[in-house]
Amino acid sequence: MTFEDIIGQSFLKTHLTQSVNSGRIPHAQLYVGKRGVGALPMAIAYADYLMKHQEGGVGAMSPLTHPNIHFVYPVTTSDKVKSKPISSNYLTEWRSFIETNPYGSINDWYDVVGVGNKQGNIGVEEAHDVVSKMSLKAFNGGYKVMIVWMAEKMNSMCANKLLKLIEEPADKTVIILVTEDEEQLINTIRSRCQVVHLNPLSEETIKNTLITAHSTEAGLAQNIAHQSEGSYSRALDLLSQEPEDLQFEAWFIAWVRTAFQAKSNKQSINSLMAWSDEISKAGREIQKQFLDYSLRFFRQALLYNYGAKDLVFMKLNDKSFKLENFAPFIDASNIIEISKEIELANYHIERNANPKIVLTDLSIKLTRLLHLKKA
Repeated sequence: MTFEDIIGQSFLKTHLTQSVNSGRIPHAQLYVGKRGVGALPMAIAYADYLMKHQEGGVGAMSPLTHPNIHFVYPVTTSDKVKSKPISSNYLTEWRSFIETNPYGSINDWYDVVGVGNKQGNIGVEEAHDVVSKMSLKAFNGGYKVMIVWMAEKMNSMCANKLLKLIEEPADKTVIILVTEDEEQLINTIRSRCQVVHLNPLSEETIKNTLITAHSTEAGLAQNIAHQSEGSYSRALDLLSQEPEDLQFEAWFIAWVRTAFQAKSNKQSINSLMAWSDEISKAGREIQKQFLDYSLRFFRQALLYNYGAKDLVFMKLNDKSFKLENFAPFIDASNIIEISKEIELANYHIERNANPKIVLTDLSIKLTRLLHLKKA
């Protein structure tokens, strides 16, 4: 994984290479980017460039196997690891994951390690391992790099131990935190890192990559790029028509249809509870992805309702559900409250609240918000 392998982000690649060339190498860095924009590949490419640049470094080695580059990522127990899991337990799976799907999501990673419906995290055992690895002398001298992917998954004990490592860094050590949501990191860590923000990819960049890397027909590539919201991994999902995308659409349509019926048919509340029960059986990461999908759907309906049809990219497989019929129910009177309730539900699910209770409560609130009297 080199800077040449990264899609777009030309300015950042130039900035990062120049910073290494000039010797301006912050010991704590925070790479922030939404799913699919390349934050993890950028961190790996930076570590690779640093190894190749430094005097005495072993630049010919892959960053995935370099003895001076270490990785931390969310893990949990599985058939392979029964207790106290740490990243090194899954190193073989991690290397395979990065080689085949460097823009992959956290849920893609969980699928690789087979954790089922459980959520991974980065715990205190991991912090002990990080401290141990970063205290070792670098192979052939030079820098050591620790890349922490999905740093927002650190629990408080791990975050506080990592903070001490950031505040009292050993010589020639670099810690790179990679996150999709910097607000979930403790302020003391954020304030001590040099922050690098990655922007969504342009439609043109995604389109050209789909054409060159996947031999996608130009018209289809343009359509997918328009729907991808700047995320290359989202574009790949659309290209392969991931089953979960179809499932999210089916769940959403069933949800809003039942919510509409609930005003005149009180028995529909039972249907909403049955719907909540079905979704609650999925893994928490799937539930969170579905809520993100729903939020996008509502915002797309708002754009359609206000005439910004050029910004509407959603294409529905279920032809019986018409966006033009649904859109008038989403406007300034309810979009803010709908968004707030979905984000709150996401927050509670992230923190292990009972998903059936959370989703049932959200469904009842949605019923009320969809039926608000329009001005």
